[in-house]
Amino acid sequence: MLQAVEVDFFRVDRVRKAVRDSWKARHGHSLTYLPFIGNAVCRALLDFPHLNSSVEGDSLLLHEHVNLAIAVDLGAEGLVAPVIKEAENMSVAQLADAIADIAHRSRTNRLKPNDFVGGTYTLSNSGTFGTLITAPIINQPQVAILSTDGVRKKPVVVETSEGDSIAIRPVGVLAQSFDHRAVDGAYSAAFLDRLRRIIETSHWSVEV
Repeated sequence: MLQAVEVDFFRVDRVRKAVRDSWKARHGHSLTYLPFIGNAVCRALLDFPHLNSSVEGDSLLLHEHVNLAIAVDLGAEGLVAPVIKEAENMSVAQLADAIADIAHRSRTNRLKPNDFVGGTYTLSNSGTFGTLITAPIINQPQVAILSTDGVRKKPVVVETSEGDSIAIRPVGVLAQSFDHRAVDGAYSAAFLDRLRRIIETSHWSVEV
């Protein structure tokens, strides 16, 4: 099944713009939305562990760590999904470097067998193509996968104690496919709501 939420990336975008040039000069790659989303996913999964699990026969195995698989597009050769182990222990900056590293090694045919082992949840990034919403295919035996689609500027109602106002904000859709044998729709929806709130309300910062 598929569920999706719209997310305001204003706080994320503010940090990305503040460090954009210095980040790329030091790290050699751009600071994208994906490591922020990955960090938020790890934090949300700690509260919703049944989505960080695998189906084994008639049983559901809950995993101790979030081993984040990142889908990497190889063009005509298809997709691969190498794994970042224990991603829940990484900062946004560490995740950004890890994602850039596995993407580079994927596209230069330098991945090793161990890079594909142990994934517990997958991120699929279609946003670079400007997609609105994607229904990703679950990387079994995992029970869920999140698609990150294009972020566009949209008018948003901003609620404050002094009343509502309209602002132009960077808004994107996060869509989760999930295995109904592991969780029901209410559980998945609550996870997506938690994920959205983390992204929209966290005081993000990145060590350049």
